[in-house]
Parts: sequence; C-alpha cells; structure tokens
Amino acid sequence: MTRITTRTVTYPADGLTMVGHLALPAGDDRRPAVLIGPEGLGLSDVERRRADALAERGYAAFAFDLHGGRYLADPEEMLARCMPLLGDPERMRDIGFAALDVLRAEPRADPGRIAAVGYGTGGAVALELGRAGADLRAIGTVNGLITGRPGEAARIRCPVWAGVGSEDPIMPPAQREAFAAEMQAAGVDWRLVVYGGALHAFHHPPVDHPAVSGVGHHPRHAERAWRDVLGLLAECLPVTA
Repeated sequence: MTRITTRTVTYPADGLTMVGHLALPAGDDRRPAVLIGPEGLGLSDVERRRADALAERGYAAFAFDLHGGRYLADPEEMLARCMPLLGDPERMRDIGFAALDVLRAEPRADPGRIAAVGYGTGGAVALELGRAGADLRAIGTVNGLITGRPGEAARIRCPVWAGVGSEDPIMPPAQREAFAAEMQAAGVDWRLVVYGGALHAFHHPPVDHPAVSGVGHHPRHAERAWRDVLGLLAECLPVTA
C-alpha cells in the first residue's frame, strides 16, 4: 500500500455548500480516479475510509457530500430530504456532476479515467450520472437500484455493477427486476449480485448508524461487496503503475 494524503474540499451543489473528502496517493502523476457516494445518512468516516483505501491502491478518490456537511442520523430527517431527492433526477445529477467536476479539476486525477461507486442514495446518484451520459469507465451501486426515466439508461457508456441484500425491504425483488429490465433493455453491460440473507445497508458498520427496521450490518457480505467493487475497478479502471 502506498502513502496517501487527504484533504477536505468544499464546493457548491443543490443550493448547499458541500464538504467532500479527497484522498490521493503519493507522487505527482495523473491517476485513475473514483467518485464515492454515501448512503442517505450522508458522508461519514465509512466513506472517507473507503476513499483512503482506494488511494492506498493508487486511485485518486473523492467521497462526495449529500447534505451540506451534515450527517442525518435522525431517520425521519434523512427520509424527509432523501425521498424528494430520489424522485428528482435533475437534483441527483446536479449533486453528482458538481462532485465529478471537483474530481476532474484535481490535477492528480485523470479526467478520462473515472469510475463512480455509490451506496444507497449515493449509488442512485452514480446511476443518474450514467443516465446523463457522463464519461465514466464504470458504475457501481450498492442498495441504490433506482430505475430511471424511460430510455435514459441507453446513455450509460460503461459497465454497471450492482449489489443488494436478498432481504432488503427497501430494494425488494420487484425493484431488482425493474432495474435489471431497464439495464437489459438499454443494452448496458450490467451485473447484479444478490447477497443472501443481507438487509438494507448491509455494507455499513453499525457505528453511528441508527437502528431502523430492515437495516442491518452483515460483516461477511460487507467484505464481499467491497471485494466486488475492487474487482469492478480492477477490470474497468486498472492501476497500471
């Protein structure tokens, strides 16, 4: 693993001042880059550590913000902000492209080699970037299998990997089937992994994560999902030096 540097980056989006986390490997050369989206509660140390872990593997990584620097630990407050957001593709794209612009402007990031990986709401944002035709090498989404507006998935220009828990009541079989049908009809190179016995947000450690029905950490599958994300990046966005 390589030595890394990190810094906080503020930037405007969705009428807020967002506070993201940038992690860079040592050196001064351009690196393949990964945008990381948090689940609906907002950016936390979980996503910051994921950015750091990717930087240690040689990527320029930017974990973006959803709520103007806030972490919405109150489930009702989180739902009050996220449900309208998830129903508004243009707002999701605004948030996603604002973060993507930060990463593209970073001198260490290669603007032609970027992937977007998100969790929950952040995964939905990553998918909307694809549906908007963003130049991405790969899209990964965990628990964020939100279907888009008719026909727009045809704009996705890269492979899509998705992961979901089999017992996730927020992403039930009907939602998974709708997502699969959308990707298939659009001719997308897609994969869907269903993790047996896992609930919603199974990837997220219980630290600072409120107890909500249908939500729960699954350590084995969390590790497997992370390996699957790394496999997606190794295939579509390899680090060559």
